[in-house]
Amino acid sequence: MDALFTSTESLLAIMSLTVALGFYLQRFKGFKTLGPALIVILISIVLANLKIVPFGAEVYGVVANYAIPLSISMMLLSVDLKLMLQLSKKPIIAVVLAALSVSVVTLAAGVLFAPHIEEGWKIAGMFIGTYTGGSSNLTAIGYGLDALPTTFAAANAADYVIGIPTLILMFAFPTIAARSAWFKRIWPYSLSAVELEGGKENDDDAFLESKTWSIKDIAWNFGIGFGITAIATFLAGYFPDSFQSAARILLITTLAIVVAQLGPVKKLKGSMDLGLFVALFFLTIIGYMVNIKDFVGSTLAIALFCLVIIVLSLLLHAVLCRLFKIEYQYVIISIVASIADGSTSALVAASSKWKALVSLAVVLGVLGMVLGNYLGIGVAYLIKFLIGA
Repeated sequence: MDALFTSTESLLAIMSLTVALGFYLQRFKGFKTLGPALIVILISIVLANLKIVPFGAEVYGVVANYAIPLSISMMLLSVDLKLMLQLSKKPIIAVVLAALSVSVVTLAAGVLFAPHIEEGWKIAGMFIGTYTGGSSNLTAIGYGLDALPTTFAAANAADYVIGIPTLILMFAFPTIAARSAWFKRIWPYSLSAVELEGGKENDDDAFLESKTWSIKDIAWNFGIGFGITAIATFLAGYFPDSFQSAARILLITTLAIVVAQLGPVKKLKGSMDLGLFVALFFLTIIGYMVNIKDFVGSTLAIALFCLVIIVLSLLLHAVLCRLFKIEYQYVIISIVASIADGSTSALVAASSKWKALVSLAVVLGVLGMVLGNYLGIGVAYLIKFLIGA
């Protein structure tokens, strides 16, 4: 059965209405707890699985290609560089611990599961890639290991079914942690409100709150955002193909932070709000791509393998971060940067009003991606050697 709406115009309308509904529901206490990002993802999952919108469409790729770079550019315009540098040590430790945790757990689990799964050692490497630097790493490592098309399909299906719920939990966790007395007792390490704010110290520009701004603020935010994205994309073209995506994100981050320190830019209002607004269009696509029935299509062994890696990696990562006394906000953005990417991690930070962590989240995602390629391929071949594949 084909989806009810398939034209580009109708899909853009549905995306826009979904984003608007995500913001509108913030006026109600229960929905405000979830946050706009999680609401948009959940609505989109329902729409796709009810066949109202398709799981894939050409417009999805267009939106995904432009929405995230633009949203990052605008969100970073409200970041204070000095505070970012002050907060940069522990989050890097957190993402390195995340990569280490995934690698250790996958190595151990791979020795058990890989012999019973076709190309199991390759799937192990692909899972390390996707849980240290995002789905792009899964594809890169899979091609690097010459995985079969069926292996790609099974690994992606398991990743969506097991990984997406984990990602949704990460979007909801900041609110849960902030309100849980039990969590505060077992994890007393947290950044202060002042440390998390980090951006423009202007009460009139409170994130997602009513504010007075003009069309000039909107125009300049979009103009500067598109300008930074265009320049970064152009410069990234001079890098090797294998590094262009990472270079593009790094260049956007660098240029946006530099521009954000300029006096006139600091006076702009609504940078974070507009950045999140654009990013929510990307999150609708994440929801549309979640086919709940894919769980049935993937083999039980691969899904179980994926579940073991995620659960045990998160547990090991949490224990290590707790031992290192790392603030839980850093732990969350490092987990999301590893499971998804820096862009999604920045969305978690923005949705949670952790303005000072937005730029750090992007950098962590790129760092995880770089680590993931080396670790994924290296551990995959180590598992192959150990099981004699």
